[in-house]
This record gives sequence, C-alpha cells and structure tokens, in this order.
Amino acid sequence: MPSARTATAAAPRPRTRASSSRRRRRSRSTSKTRIRWDRLARVGLLVVLMIVGGLYIKQALAYLSARGQAHQQESIVRGLRQENASLAKQQASLRSPQTVQREARALGMVRMGERPYVITGLPNR
Repeated sequence: MPSARTATAAAPRPRTRASSSRRRRRSRSTSKTRIRWDRLARVGLLVVLMIVGGLYIKQALAYLSARGQAHQQESIVRGLRQENASLAKQQASLRSPQTVQREARALGMVRMGERPYVITGLPNR
C-alpha cells in the first residue's frame, strides 16, 4: 500500500553557520577515533607476508649452505679418490720384483754371492 504522505519532497533546510560548524566539530572528533579498517588490513597483511617471507629466506639460506657444503665434500671425495688411485698404482709397482731390486740397489744392497766394490777418492761433481 502506498503511504499517506505526499510525493513531494520537503524543501531542504537552509544551512546556517552554527549547524555546519557543529557538523565539522563532530566529524573532526570522530575522525580521530575512527579505525581505518582498510589500512589496518593492509598493515596486517604486510606483517604476515613479511613473516612468511622471513621463514622462506631462512630456509633458502639453509638450503644454499647445505648445497655449498655438499659441493665442498664432493670435491674432497674426488681428490681422495685420485690420491687412492695413485697410491694403488704405486703399491702395484712396488710389488713387482724389478722395482724392489732397483730400490734395494739404490740403497746400496747387493745380492747373495755378489761382491760389492766401493770406489773412493773421486772428485765431487
């Protein structure tokens, strides 16, 4: 049902200085205590993103540190394998009879039945 009021709008009130200054005073006092939820939400989101980013950065640094240590350990293992291979070759060569004989002669040893000769009085070169 239509209302009993007339369809014509009431004439707007003329503004006076007193009424506009009251409104200004109210708006000034309420704006200081009014919470800006949009700003608060932005700040909260920023804080949460910084915390999550900090956690990711911490994990990323730990990953990079572990990766660097792994590369360092791999290089140590490679060096030790090379050294092991050269020592295995040296061991194999020292087990051969020719090498044993050569090293013994370099130390001044002689075989059984051989007669050693020592030459003295040679000029030093």
